[in-house]
Amino acid sequence: MKSIVVTIFGLILIQAASSQSRINIIPKPEQVVEKSGEFTYNQKIRIYASKEFRSIALLLAEMMKVPAGQILIHKKGTEVPTGAVLIEKANTPSNDSAAYTLDISKQHIHIKSLGYAGAINAMQSLVQVILTNNDEGKIPCAEIVDKPRFGYRGLMIDVSRHFFPPSFIKKMIDLIGLYKINTLHLHLTDAAGWRIQIKKYPKLTQQAAWRNGNSWKSWWNADRSYSTEGEPSASGGYYTQEDAKDIVAYAKVRGITIIPEIEMPGHTDEVIAAYPHLGCVGNNGKQGEFCLGNDSTFIFMQDVITELLDIFPSTYIHIGGDEAGKSNWEKCSKCQKRIKDNNLKDAFELQSYAIRRMEKFIASKGRQLLGWDEILEGGLAPGARVMSWRGEQGGIEAARMGHDVIMTPGAFCYFDKYQQEPSSEPEAIGGFLPLQQVYAYEPMPAELEKDKQQFIKGAQANVWTEYIPTMEHLEYMVFPRIIALSETVWSYREKMSWKDFQSRLLKHYAILQKYTVNYCRPSDRVGISPVINIEKKTATITLNTEQFNPDIRYTTDGSIPSLNSLRYNGPFEINGSAMVKAGVLRSGKIAQLPDTLPINFHKAVGKKVNYNINYDNSYPAQKETTLTNGYRGSITYQDGQWQGFTKNMDITIDLGSTEKLSNVQSTFMQIIGPGVYLPDFIDVSISTDGSKFEPAGKSLNDISPTVSTLLFKTFKVDLTGKEGRYIRFFAKHHDGYLFADEVIVE
Repeated sequence: MKSIVVTIFGLILIQAASSQSRINIIPKPEQVVEKSGEFTYNQKIRIYASKEFRSIALLLAEMMKVPAGQILIHKKGTEVPTGAVLIEKANTPSNDSAAYTLDISKQHIHIKSLGYAGAINAMQSLVQVILTNNDEGKIPCAEIVDKPRFGYRGLMIDVSRHFFPPSFIKKMIDLIGLYKINTLHLHLTDAAGWRIQIKKYPKLTQQAAWRNGNSWKSWWNADRSYSTEGEPSASGGYYTQEDAKDIVAYAKVRGITIIPEIEMPGHTDEVIAAYPHLGCVGNNGKQGEFCLGNDSTFIFMQDVITELLDIFPSTYIHIGGDEAGKSNWEKCSKCQKRIKDNNLKDAFELQSYAIRRMEKFIASKGRQLLGWDEILEGGLAPGARVMSWRGEQGGIEAARMGHDVIMTPGAFCYFDKYQQEPSSEPEAIGGFLPLQQVYAYEPMPAELEKDKQQFIKGAQANVWTEYIPTMEHLEYMVFPRIIALSETVWSYREKMSWKDFQSRLLKHYAILQKYTVNYCRPSDRVGISPVINIEKKTATITLNTEQFNPDIRYTTDGSIPSLNSLRYNGPFEINGSAMVKAGVLRSGKIAQLPDTLPINFHKAVGKKVNYNINYDNSYPAQKETTLTNGYRGSITYQDGQWQGFTKNMDITIDLGSTEKLSNVQSTFMQIIGPGVYLPDFIDVSISTDGSKFEPAGKSLNDISPTVSTLLFKTFKVDLTGKEGRYIRFFAKHHDGYLFADEVIVE
């Protein structure tokens, strides 16, 4: 079998060619043996099931359009007639209740599993086989043996920023269940709105669930005021306790656990607006953290959790714990007294105190506290579980301490990011997370010791909805990326292949269409990935696209590719500087504007860079080599090539010898959602001895910092007629983050 090595964002994927298959299950099963022939069925088919699996039989019957009267309870040891489906408990011992076998022969369909989870997984595999084959009433024969790699396979939907009705949540449950995602995490509360009825505190749904402004963005950019239920201008909504119980029951039948999240101690503006006494300084419209010196705060949190426990039977209760500001606690006399009385060092330990107190309460009810990785700050509560979102380090630290961890790093699991060229996409918060990058994610950190790997329980995708106001938009952001993640958390990496996944995914677009899902269609965009050899001044180029087996044409001289251009058949090498352009050929024409990557072995490539002001440690990229390594950044600042600064950028490049110069330039990005801004200006000076610098020129920014769409600007200073060995490049920080690409010296 021919294989192709593909590099994307520093990750290596092996693309293995796959033969045409009639079994196109996602996530890929552990073992599949395809057989000749088909199982034929009609509406007269009978479905036999063990008593504990009857609800699964009902789901299967609904899909196969079989009347409920033809579902029969199966008695262990008795035979079923030819042409029937049998769902029964497995005899063989197993420690994995999610494992299953699915045998499709000409005579029968036989599902065996130790537990309910395995039986529902088998049913979903069978449903996929039916839906991905066009021959109605016929199911291709195969034997399938399968089990998941990770027990936790999740999706989080933020229903606080924008409320989504129960009917839509059920649709999402049906869809993610089909791909064996077994956990739906609902982000029920945040500053933007409280979404669950708590009977003891009626103002939470009378007031805190409603705001002025018909979208999060319009509300956020205005005065962020709240409204009340029934007001003509009110926007929001909430789930009654009966709504929530119905959703939980609906999900349970489909093998999905609903985890509720109630934010504490931060992101609580809406609560304090309704109940001002829970804040340090009362309702000033700006405070987003509970007062942790106030006993009423803990009474409130415990009351809320108590009502939640009767609605959500999940083992985990998520309490958020992220992004809590500390300034009010540092000024509040009650909070300072709490710190002193409990021998705490500072506000960080005060937060840890609150988390520990809530963890003890939740544990006393037989549940487990789950929180974002900020709950590590100030010390982790003994029984707490961690969701690692700020990269993987928090998860690694928690696992090393013996705490269960769910991996959900932003670079791979945040589905609020752009997934294709931003100019062609609905507005998003920023970032770039294409389908292939999701598929490339490995949830088990390579640096984690083997004896600690048991604590990595799985991974989860998060959909934060600040910029996702509608159901159709949310579907677009989730699908098909959640399908890629489903395989990442189910299958072992050595059995995964991007090419094979692409082939199987082709069959699943029809399923999404059948269920009227507004999914993101595969892009014609061509990713151009170089591997640069500075010493030889060569670059090995790999081209890739979301299209399956596309006809890619490319050029290296900057000309527009066409039918007559070179066809891409695998990685190729170019010598020296070049302008690579590539596009997908369809019907004799390039399908869209070609993608472009300049390869530029300019004077500063490989040269030493001295940082007069250090880069931000959160975005080091390739550290000291970043700005002169010959690589250009992509459309996301998380690709390892954009270097981040939270102060002025001030560097000095040593060219090694005095050179004749023509210009110096660098590109910066702006995407104000996550706080990324262009510099106010750049200033360049040059020197021959490294001590005395002469001003060489300045380039001003002419783009407003209020422009919210993703944009890039190249700042260039003309150096014609000048000579120098040392080039000092200064960029004036505006606000938030400053991200710089390669500094090009010519």
